[in-house]
Amino acid sequence: MTKKSFISVISHEENRGSVEFQVFLFSNKIKRLTSHLKLHKKDHSSHRGIRKILGKRQRLLAYLFKKDKVRYKELISQLKIRKLK
Repeated sequence: MTKKSFISVISHEENRGSVEFQVFLFSNKIKRLTSHLKLHKKDHSSHRGIRKILGKRQRLLAYLFKKDKVRYKELISQLKIRKLK
């Protein structure tokens, strides 16, 4: 999913501070760093960076789950991050 299409899905105005958009950006960074780490296995600073980003995304998803479970489930299904039970 591209950034512009995701913005239009979230809202018609560009609400870049929303939890959904932040999770989307972190997911893109994680995908990019994962592909980088497949080539450069000994890049420890990138390993640390991906762990930090994963933690931030996890905290945002926990916050969204606590506040609004419907939005959480929609976001998870759109980004295909986790398997829903």
